[in-house]
Amino acid sequence: MLNLSIVLEDSARNTPDGTAIVFGDMRLPFSMIDTVANQVANLLVTRGIGKGDKVALACPNLPYFPFVYYGILKAGATVVPLNVLLQPREIAYHLDDSDAKALFCFEGTPELPLGERGKAGFEAAEGCEHFFVLPATPLATESEYGESFWAALGGMAAEFETVQTAPDDTAVILYTSGTTGQPKGAELTHQNMLMNAIISDRMFPRTEGGDTYLAVLPLFHSFGQTTVMNTGFLRGSTVVLMPRFEPGEALAIMAKEGVTYFAGVPTMYWAMLTKIHSEGAELPRSLQVAVAGGASSPVEVLRDFEETFGVGILEGYGLSETSPVACFNQIGKPAKPGTIGTPIWGVEMKLVDGDWKTIEGEGPGEIAIRGHNVMKGYYGRPEATAEVMKDGWFRTGDIATRDADGYYAIIDRAKDMVIRGGFNVYPREVEEVLMTHEAVSLAAVVGVPHDSHGEEVKAYVIRTPGATISEDELVAWAKENLAAYKYPRIVEFRDALPMTATGKILKRELR
Repeated sequence: MLNLSIVLEDSARNTPDGTAIVFGDMRLPFSMIDTVANQVANLLVTRGIGKGDKVALACPNLPYFPFVYYGILKAGATVVPLNVLLQPREIAYHLDDSDAKALFCFEGTPELPLGERGKAGFEAAEGCEHFFVLPATPLATESEYGESFWAALGGMAAEFETVQTAPDDTAVILYTSGTTGQPKGAELTHQNMLMNAIISDRMFPRTEGGDTYLAVLPLFHSFGQTTVMNTGFLRGSTVVLMPRFEPGEALAIMAKEGVTYFAGVPTMYWAMLTKIHSEGAELPRSLQVAVAGGASSPVEVLRDFEETFGVGILEGYGLSETSPVACFNQIGKPAKPGTIGTPIWGVEMKLVDGDWKTIEGEGPGEIAIRGHNVMKGYYGRPEATAEVMKDGWFRTGDIATRDADGYYAIIDRAKDMVIRGGFNVYPREVEEVLMTHEAVSLAAVVGVPHDSHGEEVKAYVIRTPGATISEDELVAWAKENLAAYKYPRIVEFRDALPMTATGKILKRELR
């Protein structure tokens, strides 16, 4: 018997009155989260949903998320978290593809009409039978979109005996953004998810007087789910929920709540530093650990953050398919800025070529991973699974090098690589160089079609406030600092760059 919901149940037993969730002025103890999760489990069972069934959850970072997430797990069912930015057609696709029996959906706001989209997606999905609305107004028992969560929980018992699940039963199906074709659902087991939370907890010393996590990474995504929510609950810490990242507000909340642990993507760190340097926002003094993943952090941002906050950013690496943490700059080992560190406990990594042959030495090569964190496979897609898995190894599509101490450094996504006139250009390397220029605040480099070279290197750049550099001047500067085949021949200035809900720059929208 192994069920991921133990991370909540254990803390509810040990520290029932400890603050589990902070949301605005709301402070919710572990005992209350556990009670509502029990009611959710009872609700599912009364609706005929149980072990092995799939239940979808579309909700931003609100207290509803842990209520429903752990309730689904307690019932022995599988959670299918959905990105809150999906449109109705995409919601229907995810519900159909995962065979979801029910959808818990946030009612939404004028800016994010999730209830409307969720309802339309639910109606277009064939096998999904139950639609529960998570109302925007606390405790509201009615909603224009359907059955209210609070009405449905009326009369449900506050106790529930958690269904026994095996370590290799599927706990969560995480859809990967799918840069190629349709999104695929990575099946992660109770053991995958629980081991990843335990190791994420073990990697960081506990702060005297308890830890406070800021949950601004979306909980529907593996990074926030594992390293913030599940790890925070496992160690009995307080998790402060923030539905939308805004740098000034994040800094204010960190100072007010005494946040000790922050996990973010590089663009979040960049935005907070920009806010501090341009407006002198308050520095949170409580921060002990800062973790980055999701994309590579520009070395300039790492240096600036450590100088400003007095805390170094520890970079890690992982994917939805690896629960997600696979590799990390671990405390107690020297951190090497610009690397993703070394494999976490119980996980092996190697570099391979296109035919799965192992590459010795520095590489570069494609990262392959084996260990307790690797998914069972893509739900209902044996062919897609066979393409990326072999003898327990999972190939990531990420190109890296490895130094003599075993530290890996990501050069780029295999898919993002630009091939210019037969030469491989790694956009990450070009971005790093561009960001050392004082006029460049953020850069994203992509390949654009070119008649004779196949692809040409193009840079989209956000200038630092007040900078007046021209496109031609930046191209000329890059030419002096990069090999002839690497430097961008085209530069386009932008005020903002398109980003995913998780703060990754959307390269495919720039191409």
